Amino acid sequence: MCSIAPRSSAPSTNDCQVRRVCLPAISRGVFLSALSGRAASYSTPVTRISSSGEAVCLARPSPEPLIWEALRRKLKYFFMSPCDKFHAKGRMPFKLSLQLLKIVIVTVQLVLFGLSNQMVVTFKEENTMSFKHIFLKDYDEGSDDTLAVYTQSDVYKHIFYAVDQYLVLPETTVGSYAYVYGVGVNGSALSLCQQYYKKGSIDPANDTFNIDPHVITVPRAPFGSDYKNFTLKFHKLINVTIQFQLKAINIQTIINNEIPDCYTFFITIVLDNKAHSGKVRISLENQAFIKECKDPSVSGHGEINYTRLTFDVVVAIVCMLSLLLCGRSILRGIILQAEFVEFFKTNLGRKVSWDERMEFINGWYILLIISDILTVIGSVIKIGIESKNMSSYDECGILLGTSTLLVWVGVIRYLSFFQKYNILIVTLRAAFPNVIRFCCCVAVIYLGYCFCGWIVLGPYHVKFRSLSMVSECLFSLINGDDMFVTFSEMQESSTLVWVFSQVYLYTFISLFIYMVLSLFIALITGAYETIKHQTQEPYRITDLHAFIAECTDTPSSGMFRGLETSPCSFFCCCDRWVKGHRSRLTVEFKAGFRNHPPAPNLFSVCRSEGVRWV
Repeated sequence: MCSIAPRSSAPSTNDCQVRRVCLPAISRGVFLSALSGRAASYSTPVTRISSSGEAVCLARPSPEPLIWEALRRKLKYFFMSPCDKFHAKGRMPFKLSLQLLKIVIVTVQLVLFGLSNQMVVTFKEENTMSFKHIFLKDYDEGSDDTLAVYTQSDVYKHIFYAVDQYLVLPETTVGSYAYVYGVGVNGSALSLCQQYYKKGSIDPANDTFNIDPHVITVPRAPFGSDYKNFTLKFHKLINVTIQFQLKAINIQTIINNEIPDCYTFFITIVLDNKAHSGKVRISLENQAFIKECKDPSVSGHGEINYTRLTFDVVVAIVCMLSLLLCGRSILRGIILQAEFVEFFKTNLGRKVSWDERMEFINGWYILLIISDILTVIGSVIKIGIESKNMSSYDECGILLGTSTLLVWVGVIRYLSFFQKYNILIVTLRAAFPNVIRFCCCVAVIYLGYCFCGWIVLGPYHVKFRSLSMVSECLFSLINGDDMFVTFSEMQESSTLVWVFSQVYLYTFISLFIYMVLSLFIALITGAYETIKHQTQEPYRITDLHAFIAECTDTPSSGMFRGLETSPCSFFCCCDRWVKGHRSRLTVEFKAGFRNHPPAPNLFSVCRSEGVRWV
């Protein structure tokens, strides 16, 4: 109820307990037009005494609805796409432009490194193949796993052949190789070592043996006219190794305007007799170490390609800038999340669910941050390789390859803003929990088949010799690859094992192809159908999106141009966080009150007719 008070006395705050307006007929239209669009901004009763003595009760301006409106705009702007943000504030989408630039330069960097790495790997593999043809007697390509000797004379022949080929290497090979002295026995360039048991006496006729398992290594430097005068004790021999080093230069890198690298090859020839089965396996291993050449000189080229170094530095700087921007966006989301949670708790007395809280943490930014970190580390290693201070080609390739993969996957984020292109992400997101649970159940069965196949079929089938090979074979069978070969290569030396292998393979193929794969596809299809129906039926809206939906301002309305969406800089966020949420809401209310003051017609009427605010 509104009481009439003299113009000099202020009305009591309890005089008006309900929101109602008692307007004289002459000014009702003026007040209605003044209150149009502002009714939500007034909640506390206001008393006005007109010139005729009639009391008028209006809603007093309240900070709460203005805070709500400011928070809605801030939330709506936070979840906008880059194009909508551009229309909302007229700012260039710098982060989007930076990501597009990063895609181009990271891809170019990967291609350049891939060409260089390919030449390095090719040079090593071709040299390894050359060494096998040079130092291994009767070597044939494709016989790496089967090259072996079966008589003592053949063992001696292969040892002497390798040593003889090493001694005449500069006169016989077509490559440019040099010896490395001082790395063998007594300062020599080559070492011949034999390993055998300390004591070994085997008598198969009487089924007796006497062996001391301690291993003794006997090295010698086979240089001289009598280097062939040595005897191998085959009854206790474990292996014979021939080790030496060779130097070479990879000059084909000049094609890519790179300074050639100097290589040192560590070559080891092994004659393995540890099985004592009458078969001595022969193998050659080669390890390459890359280092900077001394006093490189290439006509028309400098010692270091500074163009590539500059490009790598630019890539690292761009990725660091992207890392800072994505980190800032995640920090803004965390701050806005805390503000929204505090607002709901204080004003509505409600808790925000974890699903709604996680919507403020953009997983795409985390993906880009990981990609940026990998790219920066890979670029640093690549700079070390270009400057000939490092030779970690494999590590650099893994880092740059993974980062490029993540960068291109991140492009899907921008496609997800378009509904027609968003079906893949939405389907994967909906199917992911069920797929993970399904895979955990299937993994138990799959591991059981792996262990069973390794134990039972390993001695009889080449594809089941190790757990990794078993897993690869079974995964190939699931995808329908090498089925007939897997069945046909099973040895029939044991009838019981052969029957077991048939049951094992048939049950595995039937179970995983006809049931597991079908259920897996059904999960994905079911998630797709669910998403498809949700686009046609009413979708459940969370409290967060319902709160944002009450803001009807469009991005091009101009209402977002004066919105303070972030602190002054990246480093000011922490300081603003410490000040607390209430002080931040007060600042926003003041800014919102300045940007959207009450209607001027209302104040002018109030001043002219003597309104008193309670």
